[in-house]
Amino acid sequence: MERRDKYKGRDDRNGDRGDRYESRGSRFENRDRDNNYERREKKTPNEEFIYGVRAVIEAIRAGRGFNKILIQKGMDKELFLELKEELKGHHFQLQFVPQEKLNSYTEDNHQGVVALVSPITYHKIEDVVEGLLAEEKKVFVLALDRITDIRNFGAIARTAECEGVDAILIPNKGSAQVTADAIKTSAGALNRIKVCKSDNFKDSLYYIQQCGLRLVACTEKASVPLYETNLRGSVAVIMGSEMDGITSDLINMADISCKIPMRGEIASLNVGVATGMVLYEKLRQELH
Repeated sequence: MERRDKYKGRDDRNGDRGDRYESRGSRFENRDRDNNYERREKKTPNEEFIYGVRAVIEAIRAGRGFNKILIQKGMDKELFLELKEELKGHHFQLQFVPQEKLNSYTEDNHQGVVALVSPITYHKIEDVVEGLLAEEKKVFVLALDRITDIRNFGAIARTAECEGVDAILIPNKGSAQVTADAIKTSAGALNRIKVCKSDNFKDSLYYIQQCGLRLVACTEKASVPLYETNLRGSVAVIMGSEMDGITSDLINMADISCKIPMRGEIASLNVGVATGMVLYEKLRQELH
């Protein structure tokens, strides 16, 4: 389930690594001209972002979703307070970065803020689960504990949509976000499946558990093989990060832990491959 790859030991640089895979596309330019802000769209490869305090504020008011908001360290205090006031009540991921980081997005006057726009609308896991239970449907949630590689994330989403997953749950921080590259890798599946972000991943899983879903942790640390695990009914399958798998506190709170049997010498599988095996076994059990 866990995969030890070339990113081992670099989790603290996840934001920089993620930017390498995120695309750069539609930009919005914002310039202060006698207090009148002009927004102009620009095109560069693959990622959409908005810059300038007023442009970002107006986007927030318009209900735009953001994967991340980059704020310059030591930016103008008055502008920062204006932005901070608008951010109240929202749960966007904020990252304070040096000016050079923002300059890498645009050479124009960004005023110390660049917001990376999400190409999809994120959902609330509570709303999704409650809605499905109200319809008396079996609920199938895939919870990804700190999956950071965009290509893994996209491939997992594609498999999840094919195997009938109702929603994917990811942490708000320390996880790959939905970007243009992720959507491309998923073959468009991320436009079809509900993706939910959580500020407190453990609390969200506890909520799911209290709603009657069984938490199934898939980890090589388990002793029960996957084929002996009952995956029928409403469940939330938890898959762990590429570097160190599922965190121990999530394994401890799970109703059951299982592993994929292996005969080879390599101790772990790529998380995308492992997820595909687990989701297929869930579907197989439901069909037989």
